[in-house]
Amino acid sequence: MNIADSLRASATRLPDKAALLFQDVRISYASLDARADAAAALLQSCGLHPGDRLALVLGNVPQFVEALYGALRAGMVVVPINAGSTAEELAHVLSDSGARAAVVGSTAAPALAAARALAAARAGAGSLETVFVVGAAADSAGTRSWRRAIDDATNTPPLPVDVPQAQSPSEDAPVGLALLSYTSGSMGQPKGAKLSHANLLANQRQMGLTLLEVEERDVVLCALPLFHIYGLNVALAPALARGATVLLVERFHPSDALARIAAQRASVIVGTPPMYVAWINTPGWDGYDLASVRIAVSGAAALPAAAFERFRDAFDICIWEGYGLTETAPVLTSTAMGATPAPGSVGRPLPEVEVRLLDEGGRPVPRGDPGEVVVRGPNVFSGYWGQPAATAEVLGADGWFRTGDIGYVEGGNLYLVDRKHDLIVVSGFNVYPREVEDVLHAHPKVAEAAVIGSPHPYTGEAVKAVVVLRHGEEASAEELIGHCRTRLARFKCPEVVDFAAELPRLPSGKLKRRALRVLR
Repeated sequence: MNIADSLRASATRLPDKAALLFQDVRISYASLDARADAAAALLQSCGLHPGDRLALVLGNVPQFVEALYGALRAGMVVVPINAGSTAEELAHVLSDSGARAAVVGSTAAPALAAARALAAARAGAGSLETVFVVGAAADSAGTRSWRRAIDDATNTPPLPVDVPQAQSPSEDAPVGLALLSYTSGSMGQPKGAKLSHANLLANQRQMGLTLLEVEERDVVLCALPLFHIYGLNVALAPALARGATVLLVERFHPSDALARIAAQRASVIVGTPPMYVAWINTPGWDGYDLASVRIAVSGAAALPAAAFERFRDAFDICIWEGYGLTETAPVLTSTAMGATPAPGSVGRPLPEVEVRLLDEGGRPVPRGDPGEVVVRGPNVFSGYWGQPAATAEVLGADGWFRTGDIGYVEGGNLYLVDRKHDLIVVSGFNVYPREVEDVLHAHPKVAEAAVIGSPHPYTGEAVKAVVVLRHGEEASAEELIGHCRTRLARFKCPEVVDFAAELPRLPSGKLKRRALRVLR
């Protein structure tokens, strides 16, 4: 029941095969497994025990992978954190998780040092005792070089540990936990979602029962941030468990990623809508050779139909869209549960996942009506770390999790409307931002669009759109508003259209709607 066992199994079966391709470096399964062993032994030698938390403040580099699997092998709980976080953001996660150790990239080390001081001042005593720096040539004050420490621990076998399976939603003891995966904090401070080894392995098993099963022969593009559950448990971990090769990309650049796919003959793309939108708006994008790609998936946000169609028409590759959350490890539904993609839909539930649509009173909605998506399955988390009230608000004793997303079912497929808190109310009428965004995306000059509510003295709220135009195109607000009026009721049409060079997004690809309110 330990995820690190899957790496060991692949290394035993395929020792010389490439586990990771990173820049010009090829790392075999045997080498990666040995580095994970050394990481486990190193962490144990620091006095860290099963259940202790290790913060990983790293980008998409091989050291993230070896530290992740090493910590899990030592029975620790990993806390992946965005390496671009501010000191304030880092301080919150460090204090909340009680991390005793951290592995940090050299560029993020100053922010971590400042965060460590903030956390210590607020808690009275800092819990972070040991910091390893990746990229540091030698040990410095208060930190140790990760490379030097790992090299010194290479010939020291780690002590075996057991990971108990039991984890009650009400307890904060880290029994059986693998990750504290912090939510994006779109509705307040980020919360640590408690994900067990069993949760993560269940979701890998569930995905393997769809058309998206990763095979040993595959090369999987991993340009998604590994600190996010989508990159970690959809792109990375299933591939290593099956003996595939992971093409690790530290920073996503559209043309560079297309060139890498072509050069390395990548066969699986795990992406987000902004990645596909960026690709189809890159000059010469359709001239790259993607004949090796057999699977392309999209998640984390809604994929515009225009992006689906242009990518399919250029490469004869269908994009399979899915839906999930940090709290569900992450995938809940996929269009790959059917024989053909269903653009606009997020598909059907994965095996072992149950889905209900409920009204505000917790009652099932009539067929075809929208309701809150409520789910249950072995991949659903056990609660938020140290926050029993927040846990009780979304997770029932029977394991049903209230996602906060609104959707409806048509033809057996789930269609997401929007987040509950993103709903716009105009003169008492509900407007779902995604409905307006879909209409704007259909305009030939629009690359991306996002819709929010803005205060209005007479109607309560009005619809406001922020639009990114395609390269070289020009359009006026009046033109786009007129386009919407041909397809939407008047109260749903934007009253204001702002133009931007890009939309503010989280590293996972999700839209930062709060930032749109001040974007000009």
